Amino acid sequence: MGIQGMELFAIGVVIILFMAVLKQFGILEPMSSFEDSSDSDLELSTVRHQPEGLDQLQAQTKFTRKELQSLYRGFKNECPSGLVDEETFKTIYSQFFPQGDATTYAHFLFNAFDIDRNGSIRFEDFVIGLSVLLRGSVTEKLNWAFNLYDINKDGYITKEEMLAIMKSIYDMMGRYTYPCVRDEAPSEHVDKFFQKMDKNRDGVVTIEEFIETCQKDENIMNSMQLFENVI
Repeated sequence: MGIQGMELFAIGVVIILFMAVLKQFGILEPMSSFEDSSDSDLELSTVRHQPEGLDQLQAQTKFTRKELQSLYRGFKNECPSGLVDEETFKTIYSQFFPQGDATTYAHFLFNAFDIDRNGSIRFEDFVIGLSVLLRGSVTEKLNWAFNLYDINKDGYITKEEMLAIMKSIYDMMGRYTYPCVRDEAPSEHVDKFFQKMDKNRDGVVTIEEFIETCQKDENIMNSMQLFENVI
């Protein structure tokens, strides 16, 4: 992958790699592999965290009742406590990128899913984020991507935050890029792309600037539609 495609990769990789996580969890199994359940809710007495009721999650997401039941079966099989911690994310991504360092990227992605910032991902966090990535509108997906880049969650993306995300992707995938990139390439690329996004030159990128720039990029728009029918 050349340097010119990295801004697309930086956004599209969120969906691609999360699909890998789902497969690792055994969650992306065919729907027919699960028996239909007549349970009216998702609560289990053996888990540390009991998720919200099925009807409430169905209202909050774009998944059907049967899809939510199947997703929960996969989630609870791999995470009996009902929670996913950051070390689990790091372990999974390190398995997919053994020749790179996926630690930092997994940290950023985990924080994007950890909605209430308590150090763990609940099933609700997981399924709401998944609904956005797979079934959300373009604007919803771009809002989610903005949240990933907005590391300190202050409503703005700084050049430093964008560089941190980009470096984490290079650390994870850099050895597989062709031609090989120079050490200073991430910084040079971020300078170019940040300038493109920062319309009013105030040193930060707002959600409006982020969405406007991405919506004008045909490649990014195409990437937002790649996984709409995964499940």
